[in-house]
Amino acid sequence: MALSTNGVDQDLASKRLHSRMEASCLELALEGERLCKARDFKGGAAFFEAAVEVGTEDLKTLSAIYSQLGNAYFYLKEYAKALEYHRHDLTLARTIGDRIGEGKASGNLGNTLKVLGRFDEAVVCCQRHLDISREQGDKVGEARALYNIGNVFHAKGKQQAWGSSQDPGDLPHDIIDTLQKATEFYEMNLSLVKELGDRAAQGRAFGNLGNTHYLLGNFVEAIKFHRERLSIAKEFGDKAAERRAYSNLGNALIFLGQFNTATEYYRKTLQLSRQLKDRVMEAQACYSLGNTYTLLQAYDRAIDYHLKHLLIATD
Repeated sequence: MALSTNGVDQDLASKRLHSRMEASCLELALEGERLCKARDFKGGAAFFEAAVEVGTEDLKTLSAIYSQLGNAYFYLKEYAKALEYHRHDLTLARTIGDRIGEGKASGNLGNTLKVLGRFDEAVVCCQRHLDISREQGDKVGEARALYNIGNVFHAKGKQQAWGSSQDPGDLPHDIIDTLQKATEFYEMNLSLVKELGDRAAQGRAFGNLGNTHYLLGNFVEAIKFHRERLSIAKEFGDKAAERRAYSNLGNALIFLGQFNTATEYYRKTLQLSRQLKDRVMEAQACYSLGNTYTLLQAYDRAIDYHLKHLLIATD
């Protein structure tokens, strides 16, 4: 009888310890989440690591912790660690039969592989996210996957274009094909986020469509999309996006020979860069204005802006 009681006591103690561990793991994970939301990714990652160390038998919770660890390391630019945790998350999601989780983990892996320049692997992962989202009727996931695939082709096309000496619109066929694929996925994303009424996502799609059309030499199309991007940026009071839109509009107008209008947009870019205290973009805007005034043969103004650019660059 004493043996039996001892067994019951041990069982109770084990359950209490297990319950304390579960609570401790969850508390650590919640603190990690709070820190990441406050953009302290290093602190957040430390708490998530501690939560993994304590352990949990709830595989769904562990999967979520792995996912957040992957994201934290992604923001810290520690991409090897981000890959490791997103792979753990993918394995766990498959183990517990969580299809939506498998899709999200695949998408996160794709984004990390894209940053590492492993574009073909990234497309495979993002395509899996797209297929699972469609299979599950997850429209938000589908929109995100379409956008991510567009981003992979866009990044690949940009990288190839940088290695080429040609101007926008005068690129080799393989680069054009890659960028056209990017526009196709961005168009599908735009159509879906319009259906979902997601204005912020529409803004991002318009901006990226403007950028890809610019690289393809479709400057009129690029301007159309950047104007849409500008409108949504103003709607949200997103000054950084507004600044990017003005700069992109100026760049496209240069190729159409509309130099006076381009200077207006570059001046707005400069004004917003100063408001945002972004010295790099302020220097870039001065440089663009210097070049545009040279094209207009307004040499005194051109020299003035090039000197301003030089002053910031040597600051």
